[in-house]
Amino acid sequence: MASSHIILPPDDDDEEQRRLEEEEDEDPWARSGPPPAAPEHAVKAALPFSATCVRISRDSYPNLRALRNASSVSLADAAYVKISEGDFGYVLDDVPHLVDHLPDAPTYPNPLQDHPAYSTVKQYFVNEDDTVPQKVVVQKNSRRGVHFRRAGPRQKVYFESDEVKACIVTCGGLCPGLNTVIRELVCGLAHMYNNGYKGFYSSNYLTLTPKSVDDIHKRGGTVLGTSRGGHDTKKIVDNIQDRGINQVYIIGGDGTQKGAYEIFKEIRKRGLKVSVAGIPKTIDNDIAIIDKSFGFDTAVEEAQRAIDSAHVEACSAENGIGLVKLMGRYSGFIAMYATLASRDVDCCLIPESPFYMDGEGGLLQYVERRLKENKHMVIVVAEGAGQDLIAKSLSTSEQQDASGNKLLLDIGLWLTHKIKDHFKSKKMEMTIKYIDPTYMIRAIPSNASDNVYCTLLAHSAIHGAMAGYSFTVGNVNGRHAYIPFYRVTSTRNKVKITDRMWARLLSSTNQPSFLSQKDIDEAKENDRTANKPPLPTGLSHHVANSFDQSASSSSNSQI
Repeated sequence: MASSHIILPPDDDDEEQRRLEEEEDEDPWARSGPPPAAPEHAVKAALPFSATCVRISRDSYPNLRALRNASSVSLADAAYVKISEGDFGYVLDDVPHLVDHLPDAPTYPNPLQDHPAYSTVKQYFVNEDDTVPQKVVVQKNSRRGVHFRRAGPRQKVYFESDEVKACIVTCGGLCPGLNTVIRELVCGLAHMYNNGYKGFYSSNYLTLTPKSVDDIHKRGGTVLGTSRGGHDTKKIVDNIQDRGINQVYIIGGDGTQKGAYEIFKEIRKRGLKVSVAGIPKTIDNDIAIIDKSFGFDTAVEEAQRAIDSAHVEACSAENGIGLVKLMGRYSGFIAMYATLASRDVDCCLIPESPFYMDGEGGLLQYVERRLKENKHMVIVVAEGAGQDLIAKSLSTSEQQDASGNKLLLDIGLWLTHKIKDHFKSKKMEMTIKYIDPTYMIRAIPSNASDNVYCTLLAHSAIHGAMAGYSFTVGNVNGRHAYIPFYRVTSTRNKVKITDRMWARLLSSTNQPSFLSQKDIDEAKENDRTANKPPLPTGLSHHVANSFDQSASSSSNSQI
């Protein structure tokens, strides 16, 4: 049971004593003296990498009904949740480690200590107790909140350099920076690589060397190829096992990270000595917890060029409209940031902020008023915006791609026709130019800042895998951290329309919010629960409160 990290609670009298102690300790900062010592018979043996984990009441333990009903964390997932508590509301949401299922795994000195490039570094290795807080904006009486394990090289590693046999896989859509991540992984290790999940069990894998990847960061796309779908966990792990692979680096979005999580669970089930490192990739910037995903800065920069072109077209015609559709299936970050960077946009539409076309205060009325005032305007729309409006007008059925994502209808083309029809009915001359730079943006090489970011992500992934962890790596409040798979796959990061960043955009474009009071109330409730992860039942109220508090913080460094 130790390996599953589920703690069987004490007897009823011990449980009552613990409850009374917790009630007395509601505010740890107000406590005037040290906490009462726990009864000797309540002391439990320490579990590896976790002081306090998942508590489940005795009544629910036989069938774990409460765990299944009250949380989307399944019984299988509960075995991988590692939560430790500390003083003043400190909670560590830890990542799995090889010793959880291989307690006798040997360790080796980290070869970095003899590397000439690190000879001038004051401190080679991060401290094992170093963690990164999920929330950095606090008040003087705030609890310390949820933390993640800090990324970086450890003094001891669980793989000897000559025994490492690693693979890398890229899945999903293209994104600037993919080749940079691949290059930096390859230059750190000598590997065998595959393309897409299908590549794990196809014959078209590639053996790459630092020389063969030397200049791939100057190209867009991925030299490994990519695919959607094709995920067969058992088949993938069979091939990992057959080929003797002991480190797996998986680059992809939230769906890919879910796949990485399933691969890790199957690896652990089989007792294999394999580390799984997920590197989140989404050009939409919709991965939860992390500050931003690689390629996002490049995408915003390139999107701004498309907006500049639309502005030129609009200004060159009487009553000219430039309409630009940008990426953003569920999250409108690219559209929002490109709009703020441009300052030439008159209206920005994103999936998180509903709008309507007709009537008082509708989009068409605003477009008409703007043209009368300025004689031209620029509209930016994220691809996922207004999908409900199109579906109602066209009576279409929902379809999905190979990865299970909803196939989006072309909001840009639909808006173009709607705007044309409106002005035709008004007998008002206008010209509209529709620009869709989607595939141009995602296929370009990454810019300088993204190249540096990709390098740091790759290095952090290598350090974590060598140290025996399995995780998703990402920047959290400016520090690289190892994040549990379930945290980045349980929720999706979205633009908070109740946040000051969206208010800045409305101030820049002077567009109406298009929101009713009901929309605002729903947005506030969605924001409140946006980053709250699914947790197993039985956690102490201190731990649950810490997760609630951390979830309430602004995501993706919005200020």
